[in-house]
Amino acid sequence: MTAAAFPRFTPGLSLRSFAPRDWRWAALFGLFFAVLAIGVVEGQISRGDRGITPINSSGDFMASGIMVDVTGDNADDAREKGWREAQRKGWAQLYRRINGSDGPALGDSVLDGIVTAIVVEQEQIGPRRYVARLGVQFDRVRAGQILGVSGRTLRSPPLLVIPVYSIDGIPQVFEQRSAWQRAWAEYNTGQSAIDYVRTAGTGADTLLLNPGQTGRRGRVWWRVILDQYGAADVLTPIARVEYSYPGGPIKGTFTARFGPDNKLIGSFTMTGPSPAALPDMMEKAVARMDTIYTTALAEGVLRTDTYLVLEKPVEREDLPEELATDEEGLPSETDAGVPTTAPAGVQSFTVQYSSPDVESVTATERAVAGAAGVQSASTTSLALGGTSVMRVTFRGDLAALRAALAARGFNVQEGGGQLRISR
Repeated sequence: MTAAAFPRFTPGLSLRSFAPRDWRWAALFGLFFAVLAIGVVEGQISRGDRGITPINSSGDFMASGIMVDVTGDNADDAREKGWREAQRKGWAQLYRRINGSDGPALGDSVLDGIVTAIVVEQEQIGPRRYVARLGVQFDRVRAGQILGVSGRTLRSPPLLVIPVYSIDGIPQVFEQRSAWQRAWAEYNTGQSAIDYVRTAGTGADTLLLNPGQTGRRGRVWWRVILDQYGAADVLTPIARVEYSYPGGPIKGTFTARFGPDNKLIGSFTMTGPSPAALPDMMEKAVARMDTIYTTALAEGVLRTDTYLVLEKPVEREDLPEELATDEEGLPSETDAGVPTTAPAGVQSFTVQYSSPDVESVTATERAVAGAAGVQSASTTSLALGGTSVMRVTFRGDLAALRAALAARGFNVQEGGGQLRISR
């Protein structure tokens, strides 16, 4: 019978009694477990089939759920006729939604100039027939002139979205792909008053944004995470799906929560005849969630936690002289913390900036809105690939705004009472 690799522990045995090879075994086991732990973490981060890249983030108008059923000489001709019919129906739907009445009928040539995309939600193509449910996306600037709509008038701070999907009592976010995550990724956030910050669910997202994080209350770690994504606060829309039996009806319970304290904003339930109705249910639930959050924003419920935003406040010495000496001109607050008078000395200025793509528009709006003294920043004239125009509400004069933007890292040029910024 051979002896064990490790020596026996006998009375009077000291550490010096261990042979060097015994410590090599311990080091080998330690190295093995370290490599195993690194592999697990790397697997969590590097898996590329978890997240879904968000789309439809532009500020264009969107008309969805348009049903078409047309015939043509061949499949391509039928599809082209179906898309043109969808453009006409989409324009009528959009005008009615915004103005509450039927608008002017536009020709196909005009519609071709203001339509930016056709979104295929579902389609069936036959030899001479085309049946589909489509969405039509209209350019905000060109269509807005006909609709009589200018830029956004109400816009929230950037809010990070953590979509929690619960099935069989197990909550998840980006651990694996879900219909809830896909619905949020495909939602057109450009038409909403909420500035949603959506993530792709790749890389470190699976570690930072998980169901456990939504239950934490500590502001320090929340600040670290929000700074990573350029957000001021967090939204937690939760979807819990229950299956009655395989292939049978489904029930979805949806809850809208806000902030590190997981504050309840609203909830609702939806049902479907079978699991096949789940994607459509999720799509409608996201739109309803957006309505809940938008209403909460208008009612002043979505107020950013002051402990999450570490921007330098406007000091008295930074204010214009006429405001610094006028106590009555400063905003007052009630016991509930709601301003009772409009902030004095607040002015609106026009800022021009380069906008090569949608991401640059969102990033510039966030950066400008984060400057000290800026009350709001929203694009009023969008020109992708060119120069867009932003309306900035600022407490102070033009010179103070120029200094605040320069402090945020912008190169600022002034001319004609306007500013032009670049990186």
